[in-house]
Amino acid sequence: MAAAESRPTLHDTRVLLRARARQGVARVRSAWFPILQAAVAGGLAFAFSRHVLGHPYPFFAPVSTWIALGFSMDRSVRRVAELAVGVALGVGLGDAVVHVIGSGVWQVAVVLFVAALVARFLDRGAMLTTQAGVQAIVIVGLPAVGTAGSPFGRWTDALVGGALALGVALLTPSDPRRHPRALGGRALDEVATVLLGLKDGLAQRSATLVEDALVRGRASQPVFDDWTDAATNARDLARISPAVRRHRDELAALVVASVHAERAMRNTRVLVRRALPVVDAPATHDLDGLAATVLDLAIAAQDLSAATSGGVRPDRACSELLAAAASLDPFVLAPDDWHVQSLVLLARSLVVDLLEAADVDPAAARAALPEI
Repeated sequence: MAAAESRPTLHDTRVLLRARARQGVARVRSAWFPILQAAVAGGLAFAFSRHVLGHPYPFFAPVSTWIALGFSMDRSVRRVAELAVGVALGVGLGDAVVHVIGSGVWQVAVVLFVAALVARFLDRGAMLTTQAGVQAIVIVGLPAVGTAGSPFGRWTDALVGGALALGVALLTPSDPRRHPRALGGRALDEVATVLLGLKDGLAQRSATLVEDALVRGRASQPVFDDWTDAATNARDLARISPAVRRHRDELAALVVASVHAERAMRNTRVLVRRALPVVDAPATHDLDGLAATVLDLAIAAQDLSAATSGGVRPDRACSELLAAAASLDPFVLAPDDWHVQSLVLLARSLVVDLLEAADVDPAAARAALPEI
């Protein structure tokens, strides 16, 4: 029986696929313009090397541009420069090895060793060292690829691509807070959506709606992983880049918020999973009070999502969460039903996580709950 319950149904698969599709559409919406920029820049680098420099197959010009720019708007000048220099360094050293000592097994080892040492000497960035080694291996391991018509033509192509990528990064500066804010809004909106699904399931006594909410919650994990990664990368950049150092406090707060929001989603999934047998039980439980409180939490999560994506203080969300926390007394919402009381206890942990995601002091968040 337990194995049958754990096996996903066709309906669950459809809900999961819809959730994945929504997340995919959101990723495409946020990435299409930087991808277009990088694609156009790669084409221009290829055209410049072929028609201006006269290289018949300028393979490494668009490669350098694409690697340096990537597909995200989070293009710090330092990151783009690291990648561009790494590619050019690797290609240049590879070309030198091929023309001086040829290509082969030991030549690959030598060029990888030298490329990594030179990259570490030039800069402490890991991306520069990685790209230098990778491109050097490509040049020595596949010397016939991308012939550019001159002894160091491939290195010239890499310089052209890197220079063009750096120019794009300089001409299109980006706010490092924008992407983490947007991802934070999406992640918190997932919390709100799952809570709304749970509210509908509780209000309508529908196990199907609760199952749908659970599937949606399980499918949301990549959004939280993306938020944590983006916020952490932006925070680390703010520590070393003078240009964005003024944003380091907000970026550090976004990292903390991402951790608490992920905990909130985990607690939401636990709440939904525990609610399923209560809703599906033949006994009649009074779920109206809990459903109303879950709706309040969903509305607060929506407001917290809007505040996070907009980069403003979540004062309204905090007030709503504090009010919801004050109502989470299991002996008031369900005086004679320990099943519902157990759900209220789970909701208490959830509201504390949301309050901490809204930058409320942990002690104050717990103090907002009624004593039991």
